[in-house]
Amino acid sequence: MEDIQIYCKNTEEYIAVDGGDTLLDVYESIKGRLGFTPLCALVNNKNEHLRYTIYRPRHVEYLGITSNSGYRVYTRSLCMVLYKAINDLYPGKRLRIDMSIGNGHYCVLKHDPEPLTPEVVAAIKARMEEIIAQDIPFLRRERLTVDVIEMFRRQGLTDKVRLLETSRELYTVYYKLGDIIDSYYGALVPSTGYLKVFDLVPYEQGMLLLGPDRHGDPSKPCRAERQPKLFAAFNEHTVFNDVIKIDDVGYLNKVIKEKHAPLLINVVEALHNKMFAGIASQIAERYHQGGARVVLIAGPSSSGKTTSSLRLAIQLVTNCIMPQVIALDNYFVDRDNTPLDEFGEKDFESLYALDLELLNHDINALLAGEEVDMPTYNFETGKREYRGNKMQLADNEILLMEGIHGLNPELTSQIPEHQKFRLFVSALTTLSIDDHNWIGTFDNRLLRRIIRDYKYRGLNAQQTIARWASVRRGEEKWIMPFHENADAMFNSSLLFELSVMRNYAEPILREVPVNTPEYAEANRLLKFLSYFEPLDEKDIPSTSLLREFLGGSTFHY
Repeated sequence: MEDIQIYCKNTEEYIAVDGGDTLLDVYESIKGRLGFTPLCALVNNKNEHLRYTIYRPRHVEYLGITSNSGYRVYTRSLCMVLYKAINDLYPGKRLRIDMSIGNGHYCVLKHDPEPLTPEVVAAIKARMEEIIAQDIPFLRRERLTVDVIEMFRRQGLTDKVRLLETSRELYTVYYKLGDIIDSYYGALVPSTGYLKVFDLVPYEQGMLLLGPDRHGDPSKPCRAERQPKLFAAFNEHTVFNDVIKIDDVGYLNKVIKEKHAPLLINVVEALHNKMFAGIASQIAERYHQGGARVVLIAGPSSSGKTTSSLRLAIQLVTNCIMPQVIALDNYFVDRDNTPLDEFGEKDFESLYALDLELLNHDINALLAGEEVDMPTYNFETGKREYRGNKMQLADNEILLMEGIHGLNPELTSQIPEHQKFRLFVSALTTLSIDDHNWIGTFDNRLLRRIIRDYKYRGLNAQQTIARWASVRRGEEKWIMPFHENADAMFNSSLLFELSVMRNYAEPILREVPVNTPEYAEANRLLKFLSYFEPLDEKDIPSTSLLREFLGGSTFHY
């Protein structure tokens, strides 16, 4: 075969390969210098499986478990092993992977009303261990979509049939593992022997599938974390999805194609209204009992905190409670005193970038009925100023504060607990692509942010994607450890939003240059969005939370 030169970014060298060699073949020649076991690779900045064959010069970077792409490949592969184990032990049972929670993925047996017993979970785990020990290959195949539909129909995977029937693709990639087939919107590892680190434990009514602890010791699985309030917030929407019979993208696409989307939009928006009204009623009840004078709203980036604050404020007024807003940004310390992060850069997301002593002093003074001279932070000079902005709370008024640290007890440590009401806002996506392919909440929020940054902040998709890792680190440090402190949780996701955002996000994502590291993520998101039937925004009301990102809102941000 003809010699081909590929460039390996990991070893920073050109390597001669034969045409038709796979990425696995190349790895065998350099594995002594790589220092980790690859799970996939970027080929010309596009994620590929390790059996990818090389016929032309390529730029290659191998990825392991600590990378986002590698971890996704590992997790998807584990899911197929789980599916096979259930199929082997309990033929006819339907696996559904519902959500990411508790450091893993929550799984149930669909249409099974009884909770999974520890004995059943242990049996499934044991069968998974056997499958992994056998080192069975994941065989990647590609056939005409109409043929794959019939294959899935024979296997009883009606969710995948429904999805592919709305697909515009002529060919479909699927994987074979022993006697079963499945499909995923990304690569799998070469064989089950790669998946030695995992755990499967009882969790709520189902079980939690746990992969390696990539942020700690990847040789050990993550530890399950109980998150009852977050689970309840997810589950509320899951039940709603079941009632309206739209719990996967195939169903959603069918609704859009049959012109029923306007009714769906109205129903989903009505659910948001109901939730805001319910939270306002909780606050009002606490207020009339002498508490809840300070409402703290927190959530990760692009969760819709601003619109949530504004819509909650309206509902509070209907309860005869008038909110006064405190902007936490005005309590930044002078820029020269901002703490540094682990890279020596100013950490504006740190709790200690705020003047906690002054904040607590002012809140207590307001709660005592005093008039307070409120600060204003000058972002040009990096200093706090006083411009004569006075605030005083009337008897029927409360404080409303939005910021990433709202659930952290240290933020308002000097405020009596009964006076605080904490609200966590996040886009907890409960729609799935199909029963075995969940939609990560991070993807939903990243697409919102890409669109908003492009429309309102002058940033292109490459810039937003490049910053996303830093944003996520800040969230993991300052927000996620405290969400179980919330008195209420608001799920800001909307069943139809990804179909609407497809129209906005695709042209922005296509602008990301192929020769940049961010191209891999842009390409992945484009593939993800391709599953959704596009939906025009014309029927989305001007008060919708989605308008915070698309534009056209009646609220002023």
